[in-house]
Amino acid sequence: MQKIIPHLWYDTEAKEAALFYISLFDQSKLIDTTIIEGTPSGDAEMVSFQLAGQQFMAISAGPFFKFNPSISLMVACSTKEEVNAKWAALSDGGSELMPLDEYPFSKWYGWIQDRYGLSWQLMLVEEGADAQKITPNLLFSNQVSGKAEEAVTYYCSLFQDAKINLISHYAEGEAQSPNAIVNYAGFSLNGIELSAMDNAFDSDFNFNEAFSLIVNCDDQNEIDYFWDKLSVVPEAEQCGWLKDKFGVSWQIVPANMDEIMYHGSKEEVQRVTEAFLKMKKLDLQTLEQARLGNQGILS
Repeated sequence: MQKIIPHLWYDTEAKEAALFYISLFDQSKLIDTTIIEGTPSGDAEMVSFQLAGQQFMAISAGPFFKFNPSISLMVACSTKEEVNAKWAALSDGGSELMPLDEYPFSKWYGWIQDRYGLSWQLMLVEEGADAQKITPNLLFSNQVSGKAEEAVTYYCSLFQDAKINLISHYAEGEAQSPNAIVNYAGFSLNGIELSAMDNAFDSDFNFNEAFSLIVNCDDQNEIDYFWDKLSVVPEAEQCGWLKDKFGVSWQIVPANMDEIMYHGSKEEVQRVTEAFLKMKKLDLQTLEQARLGNQGILS
């Protein structure tokens, strides 16, 4: 199972968006859809899907969070024609952030925000395009501009299988923002490639819950470990969600979340859901007791 899964928040369009993205990539498919009843925003639809062999998840849960360029998906394209084709599809109803052009770091590159608000960086990669196709990119802006290297180092310290592949710095005068230091950092966490950079420009957006990272945990001890290491914003803690010291949102959940939440009768699922919605950090024993009907333990 993929240890870290990108998670996307939509108002009502999660499945529609997932199907659109699936149409753009080979080795892509819809895995599952599930309705969670009785959440604070009503019935929410969870969507699990695969893009280019990588697992993603999305949720339709109301208009509470909006995508912005603070986290984007960087796509390694093997030909200029592939860049152009994906750009044409994503630009339909979307908006251009950086035009398709030749840049010092790529012979053909563009940054686009699609019709749903999600940001994509399309890049011609002539060597290594057969590696991970889609890489989540963290853009450190405003109060956390200049923190990209610190964040990458910290994240790599938390995971057993982690490494920093590359850190590149802005040349003098290259960044307009005086705080920006890193123009690109590549790193991996449990086999998933990610990247980070400090925003070279002043901006008015920050990390938010629209784009979060799920960590699939083996047991309660691992849930406790990541929760203790990452959560620093108590008011953001809810149903396994947290925010770290850089503002990035994570979901710390059991790897068998679906089995825990949806195994059993309708009454059992309802009891588990009710217990789950009351939690901040997830307590697996309490969820199992709720499934079995031991309501007294929840009071």
